[in-house]
Amino acid sequence: MSDSAPIVIVGAGHAGGTAAALLRQYGHAGAVILIGDEPLGPYQRPPLSKAWLKGEADGDSLRLKAPEWYADNGVDLRLSQTVAALDRATRAVRLSDGETIPYDHLILATGARARLLPIEGADLNGVMVLRTAADAEALKAALSSQRHRVKRLAVIGGGYVGLEAAASARALGAEVVILERESRILARVACPVLSRFFQDYHRERGVHFILDAAVERLIGEDGRVRGVRLADGSVLDCDVVLVGVGAVPNDELARAAGLDCQDGILVDLAARTSDPAIFAIGDVTRRPMPLYDTVMRLESVPNALEQARQAAAAITGRPAPEPETPWFWSDQYDLKLQIAGVPVGCDDMVVRGDPGAPGFALFHMAGDVIRAVEAVNAPGEFLVGRQLIGRRTPVCRERLADRATPMKSVAL
Repeated sequence: MSDSAPIVIVGAGHAGGTAAALLRQYGHAGAVILIGDEPLGPYQRPPLSKAWLKGEADGDSLRLKAPEWYADNGVDLRLSQTVAALDRATRAVRLSDGETIPYDHLILATGARARLLPIEGADLNGVMVLRTAADAEALKAALSSQRHRVKRLAVIGGGYVGLEAAASARALGAEVVILERESRILARVACPVLSRFFQDYHRERGVHFILDAAVERLIGEDGRVRGVRLADGSVLDCDVVLVGVGAVPNDELARAAGLDCQDGILVDLAARTSDPAIFAIGDVTRRPMPLYDTVMRLESVPNALEQARQAAAAITGRPAPEPETPWFWSDQYDLKLQIAGVPVGCDDMVVRGDPGAPGFALFHMAGDVIRAVEAVNAPGEFLVGRQLIGRRTPVCRERLADRATPMKSVAL
């Protein structure tokens, strides 16, 4: 590869911004063009539902790099620009304004977008999602408004984003009700024990829950949302609605260009797509997980960083980084939930500590091997558990369940 080879990165989020920085760190001296459709340079998204929403963070604290870093390091950062199409035959991307940019290697880091509700009233003012800094700023303004004091925030969806936003809204003094279509919150991403703990914790802090809730439509007045109508005919009055029902990968560019996709862009362990010149990283990808003998789409910062390292290493000819155990986290009130691994192929669960109070961990087992751990205010269990998962180290279940036994002593 020539040092002058242009590399184009489509998507200036956490994954794309990290890839640009790693290319320079790994010694690539050629042109790097980073294209983002937001007006902001690469920034952290996890604080949007937490510190940003509560007014405890500003734009400077969210940035991955200082604004001047990009020019100083020869990264051509193009903001508020959209890529309309990829031309694999000529190795070029076409912007929505008609400009064509050639590439030697292309990295797709287009992320995912909030899933919308296909119901009447979804386009009313006051119906919001939480995915970008602009989304978070709009929600913060609504919750903090003195002139139009929010009386109630209705959160549709009891996932992590909804729960984090609920905790932040309570800190701002808003009344919050969570509407979940399943019989428990976190039904698709956590075990029942963890669901019950978080639901109880939120209830104790004033959050209301309506489970098995089928949202029929949103009711408006003068173009603004004023209520949520459920399938049973009941109407919940509200001032703001936050829709948190998952995310959709932004893989349209890849599909139109003929790349292999399956609810996300399919990549290999080097983050390479079905076109050897094109890589894809972050929330938009469906990637192999050798630890679990399957492919998955992971929406997390650690996944974005790992795939950025994979792509940058492959492009610059460096050795491939060691595969990592996937991990995730969520901050709610004074709780830190840390999850390592994925509970795939499990046959049992070992509980360590009291699951009714912070400071416990849930280990999902396949025989005597840990496949995943969910730890609430238990960093030691998370850290050691993550190591044991990655090494597939057999453990003694009795010692694992005994909080008095140090985690370093649970391995067989």
